[in-house]
Amino acid sequence: MHGEEKFTYETWPASPEKATLEAKNKFLGFWLFLGGETVLFASLFATYLALKDKVPNTHAALAKDLFELPLTFVSTMLLLTSSLTSVYAMFHMKNFAFKKMMLWLGVTVLLGAGFLGLEIYEFNHYVHHFHHTFTSSAFGSAFYTLVGFHGGHVAFGLLWVLTLMFRNAKRGLDLYNAPKFYVFSLYWHFIDVVWVFIFTVVYLMGMVG
Repeated sequence: MHGEEKFTYETWPASPEKATLEAKNKFLGFWLFLGGETVLFASLFATYLALKDKVPNTHAALAKDLFELPLTFVSTMLLLTSSLTSVYAMFHMKNFAFKKMMLWLGVTVLLGAGFLGLEIYEFNHYVHHFHHTFTSSAFGSAFYTLVGFHGGHVAFGLLWVLTLMFRNAKRGLDLYNAPKFYVFSLYWHFIDVVWVFIFTVVYLMGMVG
């Protein structure tokens, strides 16, 4: 059965995330998944760039009228910091320090939840103060699809890691669950990188027009 072998710091492999054939298969599956996600986000970015200036001449707001960079900057710092804390978690995973890994994953969850909360607040602010909705303009549709799709990925990542943490809270580390934690961390880095592009293309470029 998975996880029957008991490990100590001395017997724990240097690369537990790749120590078994099953783990290597997880990596292969993840990279195939990531390829599809990259193409999908590229399509959403292309659509946004094509539609970002498509608003009615009457009342719909442009990007420069909407965005508040201080709020978005705080969101960005939360998400980028969560990427760093996930690195700390994987460092402790490789050193067979289960409790420290779980601690840093918990911090990652808190930071990711903070980012998601600010994004929900941002969307609510746009809808109620600027009447900027998904159907108000082509720009609105492209904006909420791209940024909201990323937010959905963040929510999925938080659910993923919380499930891993709860299921393995009493089990500890073994060669069955170590690759699962590591693949999550790669996924988390991916959505952080995507957000850097969103922050640059949507928010910074939107502010300059």
